[in-house]
Amino acid sequence: SIFFFLMIRRPPRSTQSRSSAASDVYKRQVLVSHQHDEIVSQEEIEKTLTEVVKQVIPAKFLDDNTKYFMNPSKCFTIGGPYGDAGLTGRKIIVDTYGGWAGHGGGAFSGKDPTKVDRSGAYAARWVAKSLVNSKLCKRCTVQISYGIGIAEPLSININSHNSVRKGLTDEELVDIVNENFDLRPGAIIRDLNPVSYTHLRAHETPEHLVCRLLLEKKKTT
Repeated sequence: SIFFFLMIRRPPRSTQSRSSAASDVYKRQVLVSHQHDEIVSQEEIEKTLTEVVKQVIPAKFLDDNTKYFMNPSKCFTIGGPYGDAGLTGRKIIVDTYGGWAGHGGGAFSGKDPTKVDRSGAYAARWVAKSLVNSKLCKRCTVQISYGIGIAEPLSININSHNSVRKGLTDEELVDIVNENFDLRPGAIIRDLNPVSYTHLRAHETPEHLVCRLLLEKKKTT
């Protein structure tokens, strides 16, 4: 009903849809995180949001194998300025090492490493440095997408800007990353050991953190 939908319709919300093809099989997933009133159950939220998604996204882009993540955190009652205000927003482009790559907008300051705004950004930089250091590409942009309450990244995208090593593709770089890195927030904290309320600077990153990615030489035809 309209009344029920208004009960879950509060300001903070985010969405993500993804479709990728492996052979002739498409993998599709849709995520919606939406603030709601405390009296609304997770079951009601999942049902309502799924119905909305199926009305908005054309049927040809959905199938029986589509995965739906509707409020995966299970509880999103605190949001807006009350949930997000605080010691955040301090020069995020400076904190992301100069702003060469695109940035999602999340600030580092005031956030502990369990927030992927921080740990995920650190990990993306770690991955990018490792790919370039291992001479798999000359430059790259790494994008990692997370859903609140889901440890594994929902997607990883790498753009080498046409600098990938001969015989490889950007998609194969993603496979290499999946084989060499554990990008769950807890694992990132374990491996990078970021200190709360400080940032990893280029000159502070221990050399051993730049993984040497081993790749069996591929035969080219």
